[in-house]
Amino acid sequence: MPNLEATWKEASWGGVVYEAGNSVEYITGGWRSFRPIRDMKQCTHCMICWVYCPDSSILVKDGKVVGFDYDHCKGCGICAQECPVNVKEPHEYTGQMGKVIQMVPETEFEGW
Repeated sequence: MPNLEATWKEASWGGVVYEAGNSVEYITGGWRSFRPIRDMKQCTHCMICWVYCPDSSILVKDGKVVGFDYDHCKGCGICAQECPVNVKEPHEYTGQMGKVIQMVPETEFEGW
């Protein structure tokens, strides 16, 4: 278990990680200023977002996208950029045309 209270002076030389597999213990979603929102009805579950997500924050169950791991999603927008599916009717959350995955400001999401 990593010491989350450690200072930079206590970090290992060169930032070497001695215990692999501990990244799940670091909640990094708080860095985000934009959040991906998926139109669940119009998603084709092509999995392109899952392939490109650098944080493994696309949640999949039984071969279908079921949501986002917002604890670890940093809001980079790669999933929205790489999504090949254009909505055929306004996005269920944003009301905009465009991609199935759209980025919204984090502050806008709080009331949803």
